[in-house]
Amino acid sequence: MTDSPLFERPTAVALDIDGTLIDHDEGMSSAVLDAVRRTAEQVPVILATGRAWSTTRPVAQRLRLPADGLVVCSNGARTLRYPDGQVVDERTFDPSMVIESVRRYAPNARMAVEEYDGSYLVTEPFPDGDLGRDARIRVVTDEELAPQPVTRLIIRDPNQSESDFVHLAERLGLHGVSYFVGWTAWLDIAPEGVDKSTGLKVALAQYDLDPAGLLAIGDGRNDIEMLGYAGLGVAMGSAPDEVKESADEVTKSVQDDGVAAILNRWF
Repeated sequence: MTDSPLFERPTAVALDIDGTLIDHDEGMSSAVLDAVRRTAEQVPVILATGRAWSTTRPVAQRLRLPADGLVVCSNGARTLRYPDGQVVDERTFDPSMVIESVRRYAPNARMAVEEYDGSYLVTEPFPDGDLGRDARIRVVTDEELAPQPVTRLIIRDPNQSESDFVHLAERLGLHGVSYFVGWTAWLDIAPEGVDKSTGLKVALAQYDLDPAGLLAIGDGRNDIEMLGYAGLGVAMGSAPDEVKESADEVTKSVQDDGVAAILNRWF
């Protein structure tokens, strides 16, 4: 954990979703809901998530975020306007070499890519709810998975652990891409140099705001760059140690309304 910078009232707020706003059962407490709604009436609230647009939009609706706001999806590869989904910025890459490497080192892994309409191409169905409760999928071969550049490649193996996937990322020798290990055996592959801070730079430019006034809250390894980019980066209490160490401070867990505890300071 770094030393907290001199930070006054936020001019914008970036919030991760899973493990930050909502728990693993999709639950969101009334305290967090009220705090975010109150904040969004005063400053831009930007959802910054690894989720696809199709599963991010319902969360924005639940929070009653103002129309013509911005959301950062797919770990920064897509920045879109809410609620119409107009793409403001998009980054893609060719995943073919990664797909070949996965088959060599993790032959039983399942892979998925996100389509423009929010559906997924998958090599094998994912566990229920992993891609969103109502996700539309189409099972394809490895060769059919990514005939064109994509914003994101997801690798998942329900029979492996989180630590297994940390080692898998090392064995894959991922060059020319960015990657993030999730809280389960889940690996997100993104275009090189792309992370949540990439999308937040685009969003803040749209608002003509400086990152020094940005408050960001997250709990995952894919939040590390975002927390460092913000004027004040806050890690959730349940975050891995490396995430906490990258943050300016640590709040309570999602079960203990950590987001509300931070937002209630100013809003």
